[in-house]
Amino acid sequence: MTVRIAILGGGIGGLAAAAFLRRAGLSSTVYEQAAALTQVGAGLLVTPNAARLLRRAGVFDGLRESALRLDIGWEFRRWRDGTVLSSEDLSKACAGLYGEHTWTVHRADLLRALLPLVDRVELGRRCVAVEDGRLRFADGSAVEADVVVGADGIHSIVRGTLFGATPAGYSGMCAFRALVPSQSAPDFARRPAQTLWIGPGRHLVHYPVSAGRLVNMVAIAPAGEYTVESWTASATVGELRAEFDGWDPRLTGLIESATTLGRWALLDRPPLPRWSERATTLLGDAAHPMFPFYAQGAAQAIEDAAVLARCLARIADPAAALREYESLRLPRTTRLQQVSHARSESNHLPDGPAQRERDATFAQRDPLVANGWIYGYDPEAP
Repeated sequence: MTVRIAILGGGIGGLAAAAFLRRAGLSSTVYEQAAALTQVGAGLLVTPNAARLLRRAGVFDGLRESALRLDIGWEFRRWRDGTVLSSEDLSKACAGLYGEHTWTVHRADLLRALLPLVDRVELGRRCVAVEDGRLRFADGSAVEADVVVGADGIHSIVRGTLFGATPAGYSGMCAFRALVPSQSAPDFARRPAQTLWIGPGRHLVHYPVSAGRLVNMVAIAPAGEYTVESWTASATVGELRAEFDGWDPRLTGLIESATTLGRWALLDRPPLPRWSERATTLLGDAAHPMFPFYAQGAAQAIEDAAVLARCLARIADPAAALREYESLRLPRTTRLQQVSHARSESNHLPDGPAQRERDATFAQRDPLVANGWIYGYDPEAP
């Protein structure tokens, strides 16, 4: 019997789930509320745990002209003068430890690479209710499914249906994002490096994307009264520049080279004790939204997709398959939510004894080894 699988949400998690399901011999349909899969979004770090899964699924075939391999990662710099607190040589060590490199991609490029691997995507399909495998849409239509996967983000309709519609909390932080044409960016920002400038109350990350044609920049700063959570909300260069007043002139010069900026409030949800109810489950941000401090949001959605496909292909009963999926994924993503939350404090320490202790720890540790539990994870290992 053919199992009807409906995936709500056409972002990276939803399309990755459809791609891995197809690879496992299972068909699915993705329902996306947007009228088109647009260029919305910015750069992503694809760490080895996600990259090896994407490579096996054939996604890298569609990224040959756009993915960029990093040589340097986790290059932490001090806010005032750019002193390097620690950095990692990724060019050899990353592949040697984990069998895969660390890459950067533009979100739109990754979506385009996933699309040919997906059975079916229906656009303009805004789901308003999920009831025992029946999906109702805003246009009055409905579909029946044997398995429903909620990959519909932090404001998930599916999550609300399963566990109650509770609003996400505001973290007190907001994120600015920008893509800077490489010809406008200073030399240090064009290196194949992921650099993090950390200082009192805020930090800024930058790395090249789109084969080096653009520099992706994401800054985290206090939100104040700002509570808008939207990919389309905008900000001015002046607003971002003011947040980093007094920081190293090289960094402020990079900020001033930006043109169009986005800004959104970072929302927060505590880890869920479970994700599934009968043949309905959650994936990605709908299940485990996390702060971006470990660059694992998209990577964990990709891992979810691979594990979900494997469970549904191996276990005939959908409800049992989803219970297995949840049991395999929930402890790991809960831990990542927790450590990402904690990093928001350590990255933003004011100058003083705690900051000096943190900086000394940076100089002594090896993030590639210390984070082996993240990068070495392989849900498809025998």
